[in-house]
Amino acid sequence: MAVLLVTAVTYSIKAEEKIIDGIPYVTLNNGQQMPRFGIGTYNVPGDSTAADAVLFALNNGYRHIDTAHAYRVERGVGQAITESGVPREEIWVTSKLWPSEYSDADAAIDRMLERLGLDYIDLLYVHQPMGDWRGAWRAMERAVASGKVRSLGLSNFDAADSLYTAAVEWAKIKPAVMQIECHPYAQRKKWMAKLADDSIVLEAWFPLGGAMSNGALFKDPVLMKIADTHGKTPAQIILRWHIQEGHSTIPGATYHPYITENIDIFDFELTPEEMAEIRGIDKEQRFFNMDYKEAEQFILNWKMND
Repeated sequence: MAVLLVTAVTYSIKAEEKIIDGIPYVTLNNGQQMPRFGIGTYNVPGDSTAADAVLFALNNGYRHIDTAHAYRVERGVGQAITESGVPREEIWVTSKLWPSEYSDADAAIDRMLERLGLDYIDLLYVHQPMGDWRGAWRAMERAVASGKVRSLGLSNFDAADSLYTAAVEWAKIKPAVMQIECHPYAQRKKWMAKLADDSIVLEAWFPLGGAMSNGALFKDPVLMKIADTHGKTPAQIILRWHIQEGHSTIPGATYHPYITENIDIFDFELTPEEMAEIRGIDKEQRFFNMDYKEAEQFILNWKMND
């Protein structure tokens, strides 16, 4: 296993990183080391498909898996981890509590571990800033104390600055990561700076725009030109941009060639000029456009199954 120490620069902070088998690992604010590249499992249609995709990913160098109770594929993720033969300590597993679980989060975490078939979760998020997220956070802190969880994070707390501030001020254990929509058309520069100031890692969901974008980023002339220069695809250019910006990124895929394509981004580097060109196409254009009230109604009414 090849290990190399490098220094990554994002805005005004510097973080020592390890490169292990080509993948950059960031040291979180609690000292844990997280791979900044992985596979997401949002919208994967069932456990068997998730198991196949995650197993293939693990066998092809991926070491970070992002899932959630709401995705309903945790059992498939756990099956893949078991079948892969990769040592558990080499795999970073992330999951998320759903708002309907917040009032009984201690038991919900135990059920999550059972679904995954794991003794601990590397990173656990509150999935949405709705319902009793404060109570959930306290339960998550208890799970850290008992060894069931190692790091805590916020997901979608960018709906308002006040939500983010309230969460950070409420926390006894500081969030280590915040997951938000982020891609070249919505670069979230304000949040990049704010999170850097707070020593919290930005993890990008919809890093390639998601299905709702209808592939808009892949047709962008700037990204297409840079892709042609490097002999890469637009998706690979976008993912490389995320890495060089200091983000953690978790592109989802179930088609094996796409899983292979997504990780094939560590044999080249974008020039400063190319990074500037990509920063120049930012429109703060989100592709997930449900407003807060609509999302709240949808989320609080969604019944979860074990």
